[in-house]
Amino acid sequence: MLDGVTKAHAAYIQPIKGSNRSLVAKNGPRKGKVGLVIGGGTGHEPCFLGYVGKGLADAVAVGNIFSSPPPTPILECTKAASGGEGVLFVYGNYAGDVMNFEMAAEMAQDENIEVRTVLTTDDIASSPIEDREGRRGVAGNIFVFKIAGAACDRGLSLAECEAVTRKANNRTFTMGVALEPCSLPQTRRHNFEIGQDDIEIGMGIHGERGVVRDRMMPADEITDRIMDRIFSEMNAVPGDRVAVLVNSFGATPLMELYILFRRVAQRLSAKDISIEANWIGHYCTSLDMVGASISILHLDNELSELLHHPCDTAFLRVN
Repeated sequence: MLDGVTKAHAAYIQPIKGSNRSLVAKNGPRKGKVGLVIGGGTGHEPCFLGYVGKGLADAVAVGNIFSSPPPTPILECTKAASGGEGVLFVYGNYAGDVMNFEMAAEMAQDENIEVRTVLTTDDIASSPIEDREGRRGVAGNIFVFKIAGAACDRGLSLAECEAVTRKANNRTFTMGVALEPCSLPQTRRHNFEIGQDDIEIGMGIHGERGVVRDRMMPADEITDRIMDRIFSEMNAVPGDRVAVLVNSFGATPLMELYILFRRVAQRLSAKDISIEANWIGHYCTSLDMVGASISILHLDNELSELLHHPCDTAFLRVN
């Protein structure tokens, strides 16, 4: 797969020292700019490697399916992304990723590269609001990557890039639902079963079970369940602006995503909250899982500017 990726997207990414586990943007790292390194397991395509390029991530470390990349590829990415102003790590809050990225950060310090880290924790279903820092990073990390990449590209300092990325993460809310689980290539069968008339609410992106199993319900009702939960945490007021991401877990077609988005737009409009940007499609998948997630980024002026900052990657372009 990685061989195919590097051939398909050779205009954007290239292997570091011949390794497809460490990919650097052809038009990204430059002197005087904070470097942005992202990464995680495969199985989520186009995340994470699809978001490497000018104005977004400078390098990506690639792990096995649903597994963290080891420290050495992360270190190679860090060195390749470093322009003398430090490097920002942004990745999902999973034990393996945290352990290996922290080891790579220590190794980078030995090479005199300052590293700061922001963990994405946008999955509001994975733990209560009192344990916000314990939540998983899921599809909303796309918003966080976008903000981080723009901040770095604009020449902000490492501390400023870290601060605005942290703010973006704190203002991003995601919840997913699945109708069928994914099947792992190494086992060639589903990792658990969902009844024909059941759905899993609060799915992660690694084939984990949802937080709640419920009966099948219409798309509008599913969307309402998700939006009610997001509204309970977002603290938006009439006149506020948001960005919306409706993301397929891999096997859900655009037709169904548009149905979900239609209801999201209705719910936001009823509260006089305007949608400033919307992205609908395959952004952070879970192999062949049937399901989708909805992410809302609660914008302010700074986040809005950075969201619209130009970027050019294989799977995300903003002009």
